[in-house]
Amino acid sequence: MEGYVVGVDLGGTKIYTALADLRGRILAEVRVPTGAREGPEAVMARIADTVHRVAGTAGGAAPLALGIGSPGPLDPETGVVYRSPNLGWEDVPLKRRLEEILGVPVLVDNDANLAALGEYSFGAGQGARQMVYVTVSTGIGGGIILDGRIYRGAGGGAGEAGHMVLDPDGPLCGCGRRGCLEALASGTAMASRARELAAAGRGRAILAEAGGSAGGITAVSVARAAAAGDAEALEIISRAGEYLGMGLANLVNLINPDRLVVGGGALEAGETLWAGMERELKARALHPALDQVRVVRAGLGGRSGLMGAVALAIASIPNSQFRTHRGVDCGSSH
Repeated sequence: MEGYVVGVDLGGTKIYTALADLRGRILAEVRVPTGAREGPEAVMARIADTVHRVAGTAGGAAPLALGIGSPGPLDPETGVVYRSPNLGWEDVPLKRRLEEILGVPVLVDNDANLAALGEYSFGAGQGARQMVYVTVSTGIGGGIILDGRIYRGAGGGAGEAGHMVLDPDGPLCGCGRRGCLEALASGTAMASRARELAAAGRGRAILAEAGGSAGGITAVSVARAAAAGDAEALEIISRAGEYLGMGLANLVNLINPDRLVVGGGALEAGETLWAGMERELKARALHPALDQVRVVRAGLGGRSGLMGAVALAIASIPNSQFRTHRGVDCGSSH
């Protein structure tokens, strides 16, 4: 079968669009600012423009399908984005409007689900049967692949790894609850802890990396101070890693995956985070589940979501060899 598909990774700050053949090989790609403040219609017009731009490199023929990952929550069946704080959207019919604009079949899923699918299909999850993907960045998200199918749960909300509660008396999370994994181990959590130190007259090395302003402290400031050997920064990162390990142990105990893929920008904080995570995971996960899981770093970097969108599009095409070879089935699994 000849032809191509388009994958789109829609984020709060950028639209990342790629043209791919039916084996998932990228032929052309483009990144543009999302411009979310301009509203949904402007964003969807911009998505359509990126699709036309990459399609133009293949003579302008319409793609067989378009897969798109969007911040949720959303309904993958109807393609309606219910409420996305990252985009400022409410009840936006993303699938229907893009199909009207582009005239091609559009498949929509949560961005974390598609990052998981991307790693499963093309990255560090290849060869797995039961895979859990966790991304640690500004927040913490996740996706679950069971026997080649995205597990979405009863209402499409499965995989919210960042909101398992590890400390009921812990710091306030952005979701409004206390002690979520995201509030304890994300890049935002590390920066918040560093700002607390600065307010108490400590964390001088971290403060220096932030230009002397406590308000300017970020996870990058903490990582730089840690790389220079600062004990306080190393402790912040190590503690975050330990909480991450606790959360991952819960996932291993609950789901019993054979592959656990961990990605996200927070891993750039250094080996201290990974070491703390491994230590707690091994201490808290049950045997034999611990013995059966391989814990690996994500292999696609910033392309995980994009490649998941490509995989979603290809898997929707009847008789696609991709489905046969990869074992991918993007139908709902409840």
